[in-house]
Amino acid sequence: MRARGLLAVATAVLSLIAIPKEALAEPMDPALERLVRNPACHQVATPTGYGSVGAWNQMAGECLADDVAFKRLVNQYGFALAPTSMHSARTTGYGGFELSLEGAFTSLDKGADYMKLGTQGPIDPNTNQASIRNNSPDSFAQTYFARVRKGFPFGLELAGVLGYMSHTSFMIIGADVRMALLEGFRSGVLGVLPDLAVGGGVRTITGTPQLQLTTVSLDVKLSKPFTIADSSVFTPYAGWQMAWIFGDSGLIDTTPNTDPVRQCGYVGPNVPGTPGTPMPGTDVNGNPQPRPYDGQPVCNGGSPLDFNNTFVFDAVRLKRQRLIVGGQYRYEMVFLGVQYITDLVDPAAANGDDRDLKGVPKQYTVAVNVGALF
Repeated sequence: MRARGLLAVATAVLSLIAIPKEALAEPMDPALERLVRNPACHQVATPTGYGSVGAWNQMAGECLADDVAFKRLVNQYGFALAPTSMHSARTTGYGGFELSLEGAFTSLDKGADYMKLGTQGPIDPNTNQASIRNNSPDSFAQTYFARVRKGFPFGLELAGVLGYMSHTSFMIIGADVRMALLEGFRSGVLGVLPDLAVGGGVRTITGTPQLQLTTVSLDVKLSKPFTIADSSVFTPYAGWQMAWIFGDSGLIDTTPNTDPVRQCGYVGPNVPGTPGTPMPGTDVNGNPQPRPYDGQPVCNGGSPLDFNNTFVFDAVRLKRQRLIVGGQYRYEMVFLGVQYITDLVDPAAANGDDRDLKGVPKQYTVAVNVGALF
């Protein structure tokens, strides 16, 4: 009964630490249609800060993908979604079972243009118009998880994770595997040695058509438990982690408020049988010749260029080297943990001095979890 009461109190503390979704008004879903190198191609500014971002401005020409901004945005979200590996090196043991709740808060480069343009921002409650720019991105990405861990023979442990990122539509699914290489010695010469484990994890998101984001990690961790008054154990731990970030965009329409078919006066594809095809042209000698049957749009008085305003960003493949330090206090079957994660090197250096990431700051995560071991 005493352990159950402590678990209830710890859960209540975690819920107080977690910032309510309603506390911040700025949604952090991706708005990749704004990440273009020539924003005049689609942006119509208004005095209220809301308006028609996706109306094509023909005078500015086609919208050009800002792949650098996309990479930087994925870099930020990828760090926040990478596995936290929030546990000591000691496993739950053969037949052991753990249930826990976790909240993690990751710093974001909120003042950067790619964050302001690449996230949705508020919706005008009066007109339901979207923002043309998110002027107040969140300072921290907030992720919350429920985790189940199960121990198996020979130091093997598996875990499953389900969670979400606050102020976004991201649902997070993941799994972890860990192998304890050295654990369980408590007396004699070997009793002074720390526990040692290696592990890995994967996290992926669902809930948004604009972004596919998956992170994979590999870590090495050391820990040492210290018994306090027989019924309590405090376990500090530290580790190194390599995280790989895989980010891909969906098909992004940068001018969603312009219909390319109507803008073009679309007749059909440039194939035999389409009215207006073939279109006249000249060969190298100046003689008339038909346009090749290339399947491109045939327009009746309009421009086909808005068809080119739908594209996919270049795929992003990044690495982050991270330092993990934390501690766990366990009383009987209930525990409370705190952890800090930070970059060992800045993102550009971690990716071979990537020019696209020059000047992007390091990130850090503070995480708290509560749970019970059976």
